[in-house]
Amino acid sequence: MTDPIADLLTRIRNSMQARHGNLVVPRSKIKLEIVKILKSEGFIEGYVEVESGPQGAIKIFPKYDAKFNGVIRGLKRVSKPSRRVYVGRDDIPQVRNGLGVAILTTPGGVLTDRQARAKGVGGEVLCYVW
Repeated sequence: MTDPIADLLTRIRNSMQARHGNLVVPRSKIKLEIVKILKSEGFIEGYVEVESGPQGAIKIFPKYDAKFNGVIRGLKRVSKPSRRVYVGRDDIPQVRNGLGVAILTTPGGVLTDRQARAKGVGGEVLCYVW
């Protein structure tokens, strides 16, 4: 697999569209940090780290509204292996006028757009979530 982050986003998108109660993805440090941000921003109910296989897995519980529609309306991978997208601290994008979240990897770790602006750091834009 050449892009594990795109695979994570696609699995989440497909699971929410099919209205599954949970999904399991292979574990990596970057995926775990992205899932933590999704949990803290209220896009997923929660997650559990599962010890299986050599690297483990992450069990994610998507969040739905009263009509059982997914809370996540859109996921977009921005920086890809074929085209990396970097931004400076003054050029951090705002997703849907602040209703969405841009997830960045910075020298200070994996941060949301708001956290990166507060810390005054730029980095690689991984994805947009709204």
